[in-house]
Amino acid sequence: MSLHTFKNWTDDLQLQGDKQPVLFVGHGSPMNGIEDNEFSQNWSKLGKELPKPKAVLVISAHWLTWGTYVTAMDSPRTIHDFGGFPQELFDVQYSAKGNPELAKQTSELITHTDVKMDHEWGLDHGAWTVVRHMYPDADIPVLQLSIDYNKPSEYHYNLAKDLAKLREKGVLVLGSGNMVHNLRMVAWDKLNDDNYGYDWAIEMNEIFKQKIADSNHKDLMDYDKLNKVAKLAIPTPDHYYPLLYSLALKDKKDVVSFFNDKLVGGSLNMTSVLIG
Repeated sequence: MSLHTFKNWTDDLQLQGDKQPVLFVGHGSPMNGIEDNEFSQNWSKLGKELPKPKAVLVISAHWLTWGTYVTAMDSPRTIHDFGGFPQELFDVQYSAKGNPELAKQTSELITHTDVKMDHEWGLDHGAWTVVRHMYPDADIPVLQLSIDYNKPSEYHYNLAKDLAKLREKGVLVLGSGNMVHNLRMVAWDKLNDDNYGYDWAIEMNEIFKQKIADSNHKDLMDYDKLNKVAKLAIPTPDHYYPLLYSLALKDKKDVVSFFNDKLVGGSLNMTSVLIG
């Protein structure tokens, strides 16, 4: 098969609506957006190995709202929602386009609430720090769906199920947060140690992985009852909720695998999930 024929063949597959996998990515520090490290290298590898999507829909821990919104602008801005980092990080502009029509379709799929079109947000660092490594040419539209922070776990899980048809339309749904995320307890002097985690963080990381592998999503929704130290891993659920959006899209035929399965600074993990 010639390269030209192969390209036409793969293009046809996309037009037929190849079902996309689903990702949950532990995004960690904003510096991962510009650093060439183990985590960013694996994001780049995913971008090369997964079927090329028609668009990416990100549910980021850093867009918390009253109600639910989806970005609907033609050209989302790059949001530098952090402080105290090198100027090089603030200089990054990720120029992926949006897709207003897909935003409209996404809002129509969701029956649990009225999804509003957003023309102000853009791409926060939970989105662009990961996606720029996966798709450095910024040639794939990227949208974000906000998290209604006033709703409980089960609400988010059930809302996410409405997004299942997006997979069949060639959209890669990507939850971006961290399962173990306790910034107040970070061992700053251990940030450069490979896979350093407190005992409770290691324990919770293993519990999360086992529950995910067993498709025990009910227990994961009731995360505060998983273990007596669960509140240390998830003092607030902002970085945890994106995991539920990704898990809700798993079907019976999907295989689950883990990558970037490491702890950072004692109280953070980068453990990520590929579903598909």
